[in-house]
Amino acid sequence: MPAVRQLANAAPAVAFLGVLLVTHDFRKATWVLVALSAAALALSLVMDRRIAPLPAFSGAAALVFGGLSLALRRNDLLQMKMTIVDGALGAALFAGLAMKRNPLKLVLGGAMRLPDQAWRVLTIRYALFFWASAIANEIIRRTQTAEVWATFRVVAIVAAVLFGAAQFPLLKKYWMDGEASPSPEPPEPGF
Repeated sequence: MPAVRQLANAAPAVAFLGVLLVTHDFRKATWVLVALSAAALALSLVMDRRIAPLPAFSGAAALVFGGLSLALRRNDLLQMKMTIVDGALGAALFAGLAMKRNPLKLVLGGAMRLPDQAWRVLTIRYALFFWASAIANEIIRRTQTAEVWATFRVVAIVAAVLFGAAQFPLLKKYWMDGEASPSPEPPEPGF
């Protein structure tokens, strides 16, 4: 079922792009995005009896920014969602590290066991990725057409999946089974 969840989470952005390319109507595409975001959150709730924190945050943001965009008739509000959400996620990860906490471990720690140093490296990588995504979104939304921005949005989802897959070597190296002790060597210094 993870594939169904991933498709449900990507469907609003893909459908938004499709409707925008066919109709060239940002408002119609936004209605589709809002409806499918609500459906994706509902599907997650039905399938898992809960909504994971990151999809909940992103889905709620899509509803809020999409709703504001529709209500105020301002396309830029929806386009700013990625900048604000990804910027906030990156800031939260760095703030957690500065406070000697690890928000990524709090969110994902139940899914995998890693030594604290590996969690730190993973957190820094994801924080930087979120900030890079936010900056890229700002550049694209300010300089390109709505259709190019919507295409970028879908490409960003693919980039996020590929970025996550690129973390597998780190995870494989430091994954701890059961009560096994962490590896004594530090993680790779490169981020």
